[in-house]
Amino acid sequence: MELLDSFGRPRVVITGLGAVTPHGVGVEAAWAGVTGGRSAIGPISRFDPSGFPVRFGAQVPDLPEVDGLPELDGIPEHLAPLAADLKGRLAVLALREALEMSGLPALGPRAGVCIGSEAARPSLSDVARRMAASEPPDADALARMRPDAPTRLMAAIAGATGPRSTVSTACTSSSQAVGEGVLRLRRGEADAMIVGGVDVLVDPIMVTGFSLLGALSTRNDDPTAASRPFDSDRDGFVLGEGAGVLILETLEAALARGATIVGEVLGYGCSCNAYRITDSPPDGRGAAQSMSAALADAGLEPEDIDYINAHGTSTSMNDASETRGIHRALGEHGRTVRVSSTKSMTGHLVAACGAVEAIYSVLACRDGIVPPTANLHRPDPECDLNHVPFEAVKMPVRRAMTNAFGFGGSNGTLVVAALS
Repeated sequence: MELLDSFGRPRVVITGLGAVTPHGVGVEAAWAGVTGGRSAIGPISRFDPSGFPVRFGAQVPDLPEVDGLPELDGIPEHLAPLAADLKGRLAVLALREALEMSGLPALGPRAGVCIGSEAARPSLSDVARRMAASEPPDADALARMRPDAPTRLMAAIAGATGPRSTVSTACTSSSQAVGEGVLRLRRGEADAMIVGGVDVLVDPIMVTGFSLLGALSTRNDDPTAASRPFDSDRDGFVLGEGAGVLILETLEAALARGATIVGEVLGYGCSCNAYRITDSPPDGRGAAQSMSAALADAGLEPEDIDYINAHGTSTSMNDASETRGIHRALGEHGRTVRVSSTKSMTGHLVAACGAVEAIYSVLACRDGIVPPTANLHRPDPECDLNHVPFEAVKMPVRRAMTNAFGFGGSNGTLVVAALS
């Protein structure tokens, strides 16, 4: 087996996957949910949504506590609070599963961490209470709100003392975190990288803010039908929460320790729209640049892609812009390649979506199954793609592409495959 790719770079493979999504805890629960075409969107229970314009979201059900996990033994006391809040619990559970699957021994200086995450929002009720009581700021709360909190926590749990970084580019964060991990491995800076993302969006501040922007679906009477990417009747996206973690290694390192290899990352591309903060360029040029860069990085032609896991947020502007980007980047193949958006079932996991959807794309290659787009009753004529509505399709998937396009104008694309 060739250890180097066609450009003479170390091949980068995936040896572990971990996911916590609105379909539940664990990769197989996540995969069964999206391949089954099942919506995980429902009424908000994290807080009382009465009086809010949007009263539904995509929350992780049956979330266990992380107290007592063996992986938490030995964490410095000052990092323990990071594992106690919701975002920390999601990160720990996804990391735990990925490390267990990979079977990596003690990691040390040749293992790094790169995680996509946004800054946490403060609890408004806690802030108000402290101000009324003239209490000093909560140092633990401030530490948890930093974007790099999950990265620090994961590095400590895994014992990874190599390169550590955090990517905070909104919806593109974890897609770029995976890509940055690939680049570090190719450059020889590490033998293994823990990559992925985590985010929690179902909170009062996010619901209020995105409602004011007019970005959220308001189908309070029918939450399961609210996320409808590429559909003519779409009216906005749905806030979600989750975490996705991948363990990346060089093929040489993985083979040397006899690891089970789940898949391979062939290419990574990113771009910046340099356009409006809230809008995507109508012609899809930023998305096209990202996809074209990923194809070039993988040394592939458009026809080599069998499936695209689209960013597909269910907003009018994003879906149309991404469609035009696919046509610009893939040419005629953009009309025949199978395309679906799993956000139709999970809502938008924002900083975690790129990693979670990369996991779906790897599993599509592993199992030969393309998950569907739910709620696609009337495809928008402007979104003239080869959709997979309602039900998963069994077909060979040699290589899959997955897109993530961020609020603020960042774009990230990954190309993955089963190991060949």
